[in-house]
Amino acid sequence: MAKTAKRMQKALDGIDREKLYSVEEAVAELKARSKVKFDETIEVAMNLGVDPRHADQMVRGVVSLPHGTGKTMRVAVFARDAKADEAKAAGADIVGAEDLMEDIQKGNMDFDRVIATPDMMAVVGRLGKVLGPKGLMPNPKLGTVTPDVKGAVEAAKAGQVEYRVEKAGIVHGGVGKASFDEAQIIENAKAFIGAVVKAKPTGAKGTYVKKIAMSSSMGPGLKIDTSAIEA
Repeated sequence: MAKTAKRMQKALDGIDREKLYSVEEAVAELKARSKVKFDETIEVAMNLGVDPRHADQMVRGVVSLPHGTGKTMRVAVFARDAKADEAKAAGADIVGAEDLMEDIQKGNMDFDRVIATPDMMAVVGRLGKVLGPKGLMPNPKLGTVTPDVKGAVEAAKAGQVEYRVEKAGIVHGGVGKASFDEAQIIENAKAFIGAVVKAKPTGAKGTYVKKIAMSSSMGPGLKIDTSAIEA
């Protein structure tokens, strides 16, 4: 614990916890302070003025990051026959139908995204209590229930990020790795923030974007100036 505290204290050295940073300034600070032995994820967290308990204030969607996430995305696809072959050719890690459903029911969930063709939803629907709480249930609004399995798999593999507001009104997502160039992280972060801003629901009242912070896996959180974003 002492080593962890010392490392964090060093990471905080020179950081003004009350300052509002631009995205560019925050990225530069986080990269400069990334001294751990693994490639940290750079994350964006947004505090929104919504109450997701109300359907007209739910914020959920997907965004394709210009430079990907730096993470290897494992994709499972529910499909049969030609569509199953199409999914495999596109790079899906797991493809199946009832057999895949049975594997998931047994607790085998070695994947990050689930895609399904529309005709498979009767099978996938039985997994609602398993996939739903983990945010993995295929959804046509997110492009994960689609006859275009090739496009959906390729988008997921290329760095498409799904976001969903939590109970406290927080949306967060990884926007790259510390090893990325500053310009790449900046473009990814702005794409993520822009997508969440555009997803403002009809029921949102008052200030929509209340706070934004950027951080690395093991580094400090930096407050982002929201004035330009709100404008």
